[in-house]
Amino acid sequence: MDILNALVAFLNFVFIPAAAYGAQLALGALGVTLIYGILRFSNFAHGDTMAFGTAITILTTWGLQSLGISLGVLPTALLALPVGIAATALLVLGTDRVVYRFYRAQKAAPIIFVMASVGVMFIMNGLTRLIIGVDDQRFDDGARFIINVRDFREWTGLAEGLALRSTQVLTLVVTAIVCGALFWFLNRTKKGKAMRAYSDNEDLALLSGIDPERVVRMTWIIAAALITIAGVLYGLDKSFRPFNYFQLLLPIFAAAIVGGLGSPLGAIAGGFLVAFSEVAVTYPWVKVAGYLAPGWQPDGLLQLLGTEYKFAVSFVILIVVLLFRPTGLFRGKSV
Repeated sequence: MDILNALVAFLNFVFIPAAAYGAQLALGALGVTLIYGILRFSNFAHGDTMAFGTAITILTTWGLQSLGISLGVLPTALLALPVGIAATALLVLGTDRVVYRFYRAQKAAPIIFVMASVGVMFIMNGLTRLIIGVDDQRFDDGARFIINVRDFREWTGLAEGLALRSTQVLTLVVTAIVCGALFWFLNRTKKGKAMRAYSDNEDLALLSGIDPERVVRMTWIIAAALITIAGVLYGLDKSFRPFNYFQLLLPIFAAAIVGGLGSPLGAIAGGFLVAFSEVAVTYPWVKVAGYLAPGWQPDGLLQLLGTEYKFAVSFVILIVVLLFRPTGLFRGKSV
């Protein structure tokens, strides 16, 4: 019985939260790896673009709720999501036309694009704060739990309860659908194959008649969809605050680099690896240990790092990978 209680505690506080968080990081890392693999630069405005798309989705959600429109047990934000994706796509396409297109024509070095993206990051950060403010915003509605602690205890007779939030399940389901659709698009459609060809060999792709500007536009639109979905799922699962999305930039980049920049499969694997590492290192294991060894009284919480050092885990993973395997687990492009 104690082993089952330990397992439930592990699922409740480590596995399920890390799986949902990993799915959110995976979607964000897919956007990073697409931009790097095709446009050849690291977009530091990624987190604040995610915040912008989420902010537009939240405002649209509030508008729908004020009209009495909802999805019942599902969050109304799913109805508002296409509006957020469209607004974000228009924003990044406009940014590309105003900023990055000039440097692309000049064949500027990648570091120039990176520095330009830092400037774009500050502009998007200010724009998002102007639109929705700086405070925490809650916009989740519908059913809150699929399994709650009290019902689980009654069903199983265990002392430890399991809470499975609907947003966690929604995150995993949506991520699976989006990733499946993306891989189908890249591998089975003409436009997807053109993007892959452009990424593998730009000169040969141009000789084959592939329109580079069309590839660039498609890349930005897909990246906008991925990061908006990731941002909305993260906001539904936790809460929305613009600064939190700026902080997500490090674990998202760590996930993309760990998996291998330019490798979509690597981005997904990297997202889950970073998420499980962050949660496992910052979780106090004293409760699990108490179930597994009832007579043992540990001196502390059996917590390797405090939660305030959560993002330090991403930084350490990033440094280790850059030092020993710069192409990542799936041998993407070297940073």
